[in-house]
Amino acid sequence: MSSEGSSSASHEADQDGVVPKSPIYGTNAALLSSASLKSPGKRSLHVHHAHHAAPQKKPIDKFRSTVNKVIAMKRSTTVLSAIGAGAEPGIDPRRATMAAQYRGVHKDCVIEIVDYSAVSAVTQRMRNAEFVNWCSSSSKSKRQPWVKVRWIHCTGVSWDVLKALSFIHELHPLALEDVLHNRPDNLSKAEYFLHHLFLRVLVHEVVEDGSPTYVPEAEGMDPSAPTSKEALRQREIEQAKLDALKQGTLRTSISPLFIFLFRDGTVITITQHAPQDLLLPITDRLRRSDTILRSSADPSMLVQSFISLVVDKAVNVIDAYHDQISRIEGQILLRPKPSTVRKLHIVSGDLVLLRRTLEPIKTLAYGLRRYDTDRCAALIDESDPEMKGKPIIGFMSHKSKIYLAEVYDHTEYILSTLDMIAGIGDSLTDYSFNMASYSMNDTMRMLTMITIICLPLTFVSGYFGMNFELEKWLTTSDTLYWAISLPMILVISPLFIIPDIKKMWHFIRTRHLIKGFR
Repeated sequence: MSSEGSSSASHEADQDGVVPKSPIYGTNAALLSSASLKSPGKRSLHVHHAHHAAPQKKPIDKFRSTVNKVIAMKRSTTVLSAIGAGAEPGIDPRRATMAAQYRGVHKDCVIEIVDYSAVSAVTQRMRNAEFVNWCSSSSKSKRQPWVKVRWIHCTGVSWDVLKALSFIHELHPLALEDVLHNRPDNLSKAEYFLHHLFLRVLVHEVVEDGSPTYVPEAEGMDPSAPTSKEALRQREIEQAKLDALKQGTLRTSISPLFIFLFRDGTVITITQHAPQDLLLPITDRLRRSDTILRSSADPSMLVQSFISLVVDKAVNVIDAYHDQISRIEGQILLRPKPSTVRKLHIVSGDLVLLRRTLEPIKTLAYGLRRYDTDRCAALIDESDPEMKGKPIIGFMSHKSKIYLAEVYDHTEYILSTLDMIAGIGDSLTDYSFNMASYSMNDTMRMLTMITIICLPLTFVSGYFGMNFELEKWLTTSDTLYWAISLPMILVISPLFIIPDIKKMWHFIRTRHLIKGFR
């Protein structure tokens, strides 16, 4: 395509604020190769033809062109001012309005590219500008013939990087929306598209003592969410108060891992707030030629290894909670304290949240094993004559499904252990309240015993405190008082301590029998 042809096509596209059609975004594949990977500025909405590239226009044509530009600018400002409910789903980076909307989502990313097969593996590390230039150059980004799998891992979410990736790999707009609109309450899921499989898996990590928990930043969030400094500051203050109340308990951070699996052997992973060394075990396995990942050169096995790593991290979290609940159990059985009961309540609440975030991973693993081919079949247009008679091939290979069965078993172990820990927590909570109730009953019993012992004394003293006409009651009052009160105490008190006497007698007999067996 010549430069004049590109300029003309770009001008026609910018009149409506969009780029011509493609299989996913509605863009022409021929135009895709010449599209710029840089974010369009103000000039993209006001591109003019060179004077020699078009014939002289009539006044009515100039007027129509001006009206079209005004309509496109009005459409852009309307979209930017009405983000939220009712907006068009998905994020198309080829639209000028999307660039103006998400241009502020920028972060210094570390992009690692690993090309490997059974015979060799090559790793490249880039930054934002270098990666964008690498994507725009077909000679640099072209895969070598020996490369079977290409893994692109991006640490950080930035608009320029995502735009470059979407241009060369046709990322679906709905998948890009999930990556950019990173809400804390999103769960793990799998979405099937015609050109790629998109996975969002939540990674669970144990937070060190004293480390702040994750507070979503303005980058990569839903633009409709409050991003002012005052709102973010208030959110940090509330989170700090909550962290102060939870001192001494186990803390868990949850961050999403986004995975794209393409049919040409390309795998893209994106992390935003996860640790930078999260996928380091996978990188180490790719460096060794004797691992399953290298020997199989199967992109779906690489995706399975990501899910397996996430599940292994979750197993470590569950084991840490098991150890903590065991320590709390020992403290409560020894002597229940209000602080220990408060820790138990915090842990029980965390377990409820963990089950909500961990259970979808089990559904994800089961769906990839059982319904991969069926979901791919649902994407095929049966009315297309070219698709008739062609075999339906899923994204996951048979070998990856075998290993996904082990991942599914691990998720079963996680959820069953989670239920067991939650049951222990509920039992300890009931035990704590039962012990508090028993302590209160025992205290009331002691007070009752004191009252019973003093009741005869009070009765006799009240009786002798009355006014009598006979003088002889006054002369012998002290002796007669004790002569009547002491026998009453000795008779009444044992009637109320008979259960204690029986318990003591049973205890003595039991100890005697135990000594006899020894």
